[in-house]
Amino acid sequence: MKNVPVIDQPVADGPACPKDPLDGRTRDRVAELLLQRGAATATELGLELGLSPAGIRRHLDAMLAEGLVTSRERPTRGQRGRGRPARMFALTDAAREALPHTYDGLASAALRWIAEQGGAEAVATFAASQVSDLEARCRTAMAEAGDDPMARAEALAEALTAEGYAAAASAIASGGQLCQHHCPVAHVAAEFPQLCEAETQVISRLVGSHVQRLATIANGDGICTTHIPGVHIPGGQRTTTVIPVTTVRTT
Repeated sequence: MKNVPVIDQPVADGPACPKDPLDGRTRDRVAELLLQRGAATATELGLELGLSPAGIRRHLDAMLAEGLVTSRERPTRGQRGRGRPARMFALTDAAREALPHTYDGLASAALRWIAEQGGAEAVATFAASQVSDLEARCRTAMAEAGDDPMARAEALAEALTAEGYAAAASAIASGGQLCQHHCPVAHVAAEFPQLCEAETQVISRLVGSHVQRLATIANGDGICTTHIPGVHIPGGQRTTTVIPVTTVRTT
């Protein structure tokens, strides 16, 4: 019986353990190389990473299925030879968003510069301007919510979830409560609480009631919790509306 070489699998001593050929480390290396090159064929990627084209294609097929890469025929000059044309692969926008980036560091540096030039008031003004578009989009989404603060809180939770905040609204004996399970700017807001303050003011205006922030992710709490006083529930009965998480937007 002939020995059949195993492609892309290291030789190990002792009992063999099944290894996923689509391991995350190799996929990360493929993604990083596509980010550097812009586009590449499976052969080019394999040569760079020391893997066979067949091994690389397994990764690329999986990434295609998940919407992380796109493919197209490689442009050719002159008459095309025999065989299938080579395909070029490139990262999609979704894949690029998932890669590590330095946006938080850049935003913090920009806010530090604003603070140095104009002080805390300038930072607050900037924060207010940043959430103005968010307020406008949420207000549009809440157009049919009516005037009841609790109904508006529930509509706001749904609108915030669409913005990436994974929000939920609930009614409790002492009033209403709005919880945000995610904060797209938590790392920056930890240094500049003006961002949280501006967001709290937006919540107050949209709900149409005075609100009080009880906890924030930026301050190390697990959830951003905002209390909406004055929404009385007969008999102290508690109801909860949980909104499913959708795509994160960090505009």
